[in-house]
Amino acid sequence: MNNPVIISVAVTGSFPTKEMNAAVPYSPREIIDSAVESYNAGAAIAHIHVRDPQTGTPSFEFEYFREILHGIRDRCDILVNLTTSGFRLEGPDVIAQRLRNTELHSDLCSFDLGSINFRDRVFINSPEWAEAAAKRFMEENVKPEIEVFDTGHIFQANDLINRGLIAGPPFFQLCMGTKWGMEATIENLLFMKSKLPDNAVWSVLGVASSQLPMNVTAMLLGGHARVGFEDNVYLHKGVKAKSNAQFVERIVRLAGEFGREIATPAATRAILRISGTGS
Repeated sequence: MNNPVIISVAVTGSFPTKEMNAAVPYSPREIIDSAVESYNAGAAIAHIHVRDPQTGTPSFEFEYFREILHGIRDRCDILVNLTTSGFRLEGPDVIAQRLRNTELHSDLCSFDLGSINFRDRVFINSPEWAEAAAKRFMEENVKPEIEVFDTGHIFQANDLINRGLIAGPPFFQLCMGTKWGMEATIENLLFMKSKLPDNAVWSVLGVASSQLPMNVTAMLLGGHARVGFEDNVYLHKGVKAKSNAQFVERIVRLAGEFGREIATPAATRAILRISGTGS
């Protein structure tokens, strides 16, 4: 294989807590430091959620996103992927709230398609959301990272692609092992991959103990890998990771064993057709 591995690191997410692992970052400074450490270890993309710095409660505070984006860019060249999930947002203007992050002109924004029973609640991603988000990403020239938790989500993405609402190459994140999404098995991953467009760039995340086998399978199949505390707080069974960078270092080591180079941020921009950094 001669295509380099793009490593994404999801540094905090909205679910893990310091009670689960003391190294989970909460504050903007902790998140920035973790992203930079992951970049130094070999990550090309940092996937960003924000938290209340004191309590760790999931937040969607715009100024935290701004501070983190600029803080990362001041220190390294890693691509920044801001979430638009808005999993816990409420009110009549949820779509507008979710899409405000596009104003920051990060390199990417996550793009969740299709609703799903997700842990203890319904993760609602309506057709109205899909249309509005796809159009906004095009307008703001922000690359969507299409997060899919089941096969129907891929079908919906393909519809948007065929209608010209998602620029090529589409970038998919196959989300394996979430409750209650696609179970993290090799058979299911192969099935999900078979439904992607021919020109898709695709990466795989696995939740909890499925993280490593899903990452490895993705790399063996020519895909890319997402790691980080959002998906898993353990490096090995019963051994908590000391940092996000540890997850990245492991993928770098394994990719080397498979004969695959690690994609730099510059190479990742070329693969995904992202031009430079935003303003």
